[in-house]
Amino acid sequence: MFVACNPTPDGRQYIGNKHYTVHGYTCQAWASQSPHSHGYTKDDLFPDGSVEAASNYCRNPDNDDVGLWCYTTDPDKRWEKCDVPACGQSPSRVSGGFLQR
Repeated sequence: MFVACNPTPDGRQYIGNKHYTVHGYTCQAWASQSPHSHGYTKDDLFPDGSVEAASNYCRNPDNDDVGLWCYTTDPDKRWEKCDVPACGQSPSRVSGGFLQR
């Protein structure tokens, strides 16, 4: 079942296909370790059922308070938050993430 909006505040159930961040960076595929290596390799971390199915879509595999995010394909920008509207709400401008991942 495809969900175009964010059904939960933490984004853990979002299975939409948004693949870019609030500042327009393209998301790195979760199955990829380049340009940014990471430890989110277990299928059960993704609502899609697998890392491969999560593709390069915005997700929240660590259940972080920042909500939906992704690693970027830009070697100089490790990760950033994604702006996905809550179901029943309009998109809003969200500031980028600045936490260390």
